[in-house]
Amino acid sequence: MDAVVQPVSVLNESRNAVEIVIYIKELLGEEQRQNLVTQLEGARGIISAEFCPLRYHLVVARYDRDAVNSQDVLKSFNALNVDARLIGPI
Repeated sequence: MDAVVQPVSVLNESRNAVEIVIYIKELLGEEQRQNLVTQLEGARGIISAEFCPLRYHLVVARYDRDAVNSQDVLKSFNALNVDARLIGPI
């Protein structure tokens, strides 16, 4: 019997992770989008951020619900001078 063994941190991350969709009001260029993702992924509690292909106004953000909530994630976007709105969970 082959079992997949995952580190405890990966298992805990998946249990505590929540994905939400954020709408970005302004149109950002490729470099601006990449810089935004890099800065967001460095923010406390945010695990990942990714723009939707061909829908550059939408960002899927994954965060640790034990560290932050959806409003904190939205504040991280706004702190980077991005006019963003929370659409909701996935």
